[in-house]
Amino acid sequence: MARKRSHRSIGRWLVALGATLFFCGAIGAALLPRLSRSPSLEGPAFSGSPVDWGLGLYLLLRRGDLAQPAGTDPTPVTFTIHPGQSVMEVAQALEEAGLIRDAFLFRAYVRYHGLDREIEAGEYTLNKTMTIPQIVEALRSGRQAEWTVRIREGLRLEEVAEAIAVQTHLSTQAILEAARDGLRWRAAFPFLTDLPPSATLEGYLFPDTYRLARDATAEDMIQRMLENFGRKVTPEKIAAARARGLSLHQVIILASIVEREAVLPEERPLIASVYLNRLAAGMKLDADPTVQYALGYQPDQKTWWKSPLTLEDLQMDSPYNTYRYSGLPPGPIASPGLASIEAVLNPAETDYFYFMADCIKKDGSHWFARTQEEHLRNFNRCP
Repeated sequence: MARKRSHRSIGRWLVALGATLFFCGAIGAALLPRLSRSPSLEGPAFSGSPVDWGLGLYLLLRRGDLAQPAGTDPTPVTFTIHPGQSVMEVAQALEEAGLIRDAFLFRAYVRYHGLDREIEAGEYTLNKTMTIPQIVEALRSGRQAEWTVRIREGLRLEEVAEAIAVQTHLSTQAILEAARDGLRWRAAFPFLTDLPPSATLEGYLFPDTYRLARDATAEDMIQRMLENFGRKVTPEKIAAARARGLSLHQVIILASIVEREAVLPEERPLIASVYLNRLAAGMKLDADPTVQYALGYQPDQKTWWKSPLTLEDLQMDSPYNTYRYSGLPPGPIASPGLASIEAVLNPAETDYFYFMADCIKKDGSHWFARTQEEHLRNFNRCP
């Protein structure tokens, strides 16, 4: 900590010194080299305002530090710049991530070379072997060599892999191979502790928008999605699940069903309450999406989610058929978004045990019922 304060003090002192030297232009011109002001390690040009003179001297004295990386670990690190962040805030975040050693030196380098406006919000791939000039250059141009990958909520694993393949150079098969062995990721991501031995990463590939380096691998993409899951599904949320008597895996299973059932955001907590009430009462979930998941791809409909389901479909023998087997299915059936996860953690307080689509409005809303009789009356309201 003492060293950081010392650098800031030196920086302020040199700004004042630069101002003095500026007004002694003849002496400065005779004694100081006029070097290029391009963004590099070559140093400053000692021209312009007194502040520029001070920054220039500061950077010249610290050329050695500019050439030194923060560490020796070449592991790629995802670094996010959020909209509205100042360059100083970015510098502090880089320092906290261990990507640079001195936030003030980074800020001075960016300020002197006039690059403030060239560092934009986005996700970047950096590592600790990069020097400050290299990191600055990556933040200026890194986004130009990236894919933008958008994954929406409610997709099953195969659909996620297909969506990634369509938007990048990666193949569907490569993504599936990286995601089907859930145990290989457990050591790096403690929230996967509850995964059964044969489980895939179904449900844990967090739906969001990602920026992926053009030379990234399938493993890189999976890691990014798991890292995002870990940021969104915090230890506090995992603790809240355990307080409800649920493992995180059980929460994700329920949330994936809610994600497939809910159309209107405000109904997610209501639908979650129905399934939690049925579980508590020892009733079967009777959830259509679990049967659709078990049926798999439908070539005639060109979809993974068959609709409508037939009575024969509801009788199929699969542990995912919640019309036939009580309790939760073996695993998630899709990737739930954060809203569906939070709906399971904070469901509405209801005594509903049934719901069905409003077949009159047909706007994605549902009718909810407390008893089977009420549910039947709702069913009979349909034309």
